[in-house]
Amino acid sequence: MVDYFIKGGNFMWPILIALIIGLVFVFERFWTLMRASINARKFNIKIAEALRADKVDEAIDICQNTRGPIANVIQAGLVRMNRGIDAVEKSVMTAGTIEMAFLERNLVWLATVVSIAPMIGFLGTVSGMVGAFDAIAKANDISPSLVAGGISEALLTTMFGLIVAIIVQFFHNFFIARIDKIVADMEESTQEFVDLLVEKTTG
Repeated sequence: MVDYFIKGGNFMWPILIALIIGLVFVFERFWTLMRASINARKFNIKIAEALRADKVDEAIDICQNTRGPIANVIQAGLVRMNRGIDAVEKSVMTAGTIEMAFLERNLVWLATVVSIAPMIGFLGTVSGMVGAFDAIAKANDISPSLVAGGISEALLTTMFGLIVAIIVQFFHNFFIARIDKIVADMEESTQEFVDLLVEKTTG
């Protein structure tokens, strides 16, 4: 692998840097999104039981002791219960928007690596082919040994650029699916929370 890297020429270094940057954000998002995932059904039941018993402070404590965006959104609504349903719904929507931004943070960098790595690889391909044709022009010969180095460089940079893009794209798609699941749970939890408040108000 090291030998291939060396044969790939100078353009292998920016591809390697792109891979390192991509992996840094992959680990950061993986850690963040794993911590953001909770058992939403179990959490909703606890909140509902506390509210039906008129224990708002206990419900707030449950949120504070539960990590993740779902708990943060519900807590934002709980602390404004005394202002009415409209205030609660507005608070929940605002908190949901903030949590969404937090979940999607740094995904743009993964998408950037996915698009840039192959482009650097293709640039290396062009550079390698230019070198191969320069060698032909200088020697005035089309011997395979003359162009082998340039063509090898061209193919290697393309290959490594695509490999980096494929790896990072896989994790990017995985994170998108993970975020969609968390957002769906968050929307379900907030809807159940608001419905419960309406039930208590009209009941």
